[in-house]
Amino acid sequence: MSLSKQLIQKLISITGSTHAYTDLQEQISFLEEPRNKFFGKTPLVLQPGCTGEVAAILRLANENNIGVVPQGGNTGLTGGQVPDNTNTQVILNLSRMNKIRDINPQNNSVTAEAGVVLATLQATAEEVDRLFPLSLGSQGSCQIGGNLSTNAGGTSVLAYGNTRDLVLGIEVVLANGTIINQLGTLRKDNTGYDLKHLFIGAEGTLGIITAATLKLYPRPKSIYTAFVGLDNPDKALKFFNIAKNDAGSMLTAFELLPVIGLEFSLRHLDGSRDPLTCKHPWYVLLELSISTGSVDGALLIESIFERAFAQDLLNDAVLAGSIEQSRQFWALRHGLSEVQRAEGGSIKHDISVAVSDIPEFLERALKAVEKAIPDCRPCPFGHMGDGNLHFNISQPVEADKAEFLARWEEINSLVHNIVIEMNGSISAEHGIGQLKREILKQAKDPASLRLMHILKKSLDPNGIMNPGKVL
Repeated sequence: MSLSKQLIQKLISITGSTHAYTDLQEQISFLEEPRNKFFGKTPLVLQPGCTGEVAAILRLANENNIGVVPQGGNTGLTGGQVPDNTNTQVILNLSRMNKIRDINPQNNSVTAEAGVVLATLQATAEEVDRLFPLSLGSQGSCQIGGNLSTNAGGTSVLAYGNTRDLVLGIEVVLANGTIINQLGTLRKDNTGYDLKHLFIGAEGTLGIITAATLKLYPRPKSIYTAFVGLDNPDKALKFFNIAKNDAGSMLTAFELLPVIGLEFSLRHLDGSRDPLTCKHPWYVLLELSISTGSVDGALLIESIFERAFAQDLLNDAVLAGSIEQSRQFWALRHGLSEVQRAEGGSIKHDISVAVSDIPEFLERALKAVEKAIPDCRPCPFGHMGDGNLHFNISQPVEADKAEFLARWEEINSLVHNIVIEMNGSISAEHGIGQLKREILKQAKDPASLRLMHILKKSLDPNGIMNPGKVL
């Protein structure tokens, strides 16, 4: 349904004209997503300042069958935060809702509104000597509401879990404007269904998360970051098992990257340098976080390295000697998505398989894409410790970018079929959005899909919540 001028004015009156955008030039930053794969149109962008305004907007939209697209920092990678091209869907950007409502270090909890930037929340926790462990490459711009709506992963899932695992309670507004307040701080509460998990990871298709109470943790007393060169993913897996067995929950990151990924970073990241003295086929970036004085972290990581070298798993390794050097190691990893842009077109995947299946998946998937595009440059990297890889393929050198990207669906199909055969997931941490909506039908069993549709119809009978996403 198109929006009349009268309805647009009613919606604008809720937030005030200062926080409403109807001019295309003012809307551009809300319509373009990071990969430039999806572009939308909207007659109106609204930035509510409180939960009451969100409720009023949804109530009016629901009464008039107007689609609403929730948006945070606009860092999503599957097009879930972008409207379609019908020019009939309103964008609801939550950036103004950026208050820390409460922080309680004794209870290890913080209540934050959806528009709080992840890095701001991390810094706020640090001010009270606590850690909020969610860590992403986009943490300087992504927002908590988007993290919750996509169940974001990141580099600390190995020790702390996905975003879902960091949530104690949420505040959410339903399609009809009803506000559900479950901002509790309890660790144990078995009074009926745990409704918050319906909305976490639902990408705004069931309701809009406006605030959340999140878990905090003691800050580590010491952190040990190491950069390791080795021959293949199989040796990386064996090295991971040694590190995990010896360090347990103190192993907070275990990232895998190929030599081509390191070369991309060294080529395009200012001030970057190779941590090791020579090149190796594969690398691991691992981190230990020591929270107790009873553990000697230096001895622990030394013991892990000794065992790994004794089993001929590692070629070389270096331990960061300072906080700055640790940041330099992490910059090589966090910059991988960005530096691939400088190498031309990149066909991307966000998959997960069982940790033990990582070597087999890489062998099969690399063989498949290299057969399909012989001169392509695969750059698979990511969170080996929890089975999540970003299996990206850069275009052949001097190839036509448009022609290469035109094969996106073909290559996606090759990779995703392998993932499905291995009982993996075609979306590990980025969500479904528009990009993976159709393949979800193949990846999800029919009974589960039917239940998802029933839930959608029950909570959003008019289908106004983020139309065309996920389902």
